[in-house]
Formats: sequence, C-alpha cells, structure tokens
Amino acid sequence: MAATAAALLVAACGFTPVYAPGGTGSALYGAVTVQAPETLGANEDSDAYFLVQNLETRLGRSAAGDYGLDLKLRTRSEGQAITADNEITRYSIVGEAAYVLTRKSDGAIVASGDVENFTGYSATGTTVETLAGERDAHRRLMVILADQITTELLSTANLTAGQATAVQTVPVSE
Repeated sequence: MAATAAALLVAACGFTPVYAPGGTGSALYGAVTVQAPETLGANEDSDAYFLVQNLETRLGRSAAGDYGLDLKLRTRSEGQAITADNEITRYSIVGEAAYVLTRKSDGAIVASGDVENFTGYSATGTTVETLAGERDAHRRLMVILADQITTELLSTANLTAGQATAVQTVPVSE
C-alpha cells in the first residue's frame, strides 16, 4: 500500500526517470557534440583531452549532434602538507569547469552551470613517482568533473526550452 502511494505521488509530481523512454538521458545520449574546452592552468591539453573523453563516454560521441556542449576548464595546484623544512609533501589539484549546453537548431541554452572538485597526490617519493601521482590526480579529477557535469545535465536540462510543445487531445467517449 505504501509503495503504491509513493508511486502515485512520484507520478503526480511529473517525475520521469532519466533513462526512461523520452527521459533526458535517452534524449541526450549520442546527441551532444562536446567542444574542446577553453582552458586555464597546468596540464591544459591533457586535462582538456581527458575531460572531453570522459564526457563523450557518458553522453555518447557525436560529430553532428542536436546539442553543443561548450566548456571552460581551470585547474590549479595547491600545496597541502608542508614540513618544518618548508618542503611540500602533498598537493591538491583543484578543478573548476563551467558548461553551457545549447540546442543547435535555435541556439537556445537548455542547461548551464559550474562544477568544482579536487584530488590529491603525495610528493614524498622519487621524482618519477611524484610525476606519476600528479598525472594520475589530473586524470581522476577529469573523471570526477565529467561525472558532475553529466549528472547536472541529466537532472536539469530543459530540452523543451524555447520550443512549442504539442498538446495531445484524447477523445472523450460518451
């Protein structure tokens, strides 16, 4: 009984599962062209590459999709653990990404936002270990940012913005 009431309540509020037929997930998959991001910060080329790669994995790769995703990406490194000798032994890589999803047919913005997160790595090993840790931290950060962008797109995109919606009439039988 409680499950039925919950289902009716969810249906009444207009909830539609993201990957249901007609849901945002199925409407966006394979329909988004991800543009190379405008970048600021360290590892610009590899960060941009991995962010686009992760977004295309989640949204499907499309060269001529109905939507365009424009990105601005910024990363910076911050020292987190400093010894008494003033040596940094742990770093955080902070990443910020702004995104705008635009419908190509009419230029309407259907979603936009900003996401931010961080990862860290240790600098206590050899130079090779530290560089490998830094590279891995950047890659992990791009996965996290792509996940956040995808989640926000799927939950907030208004794919009918600016479009006239067709109203279906159902004949009433007497």
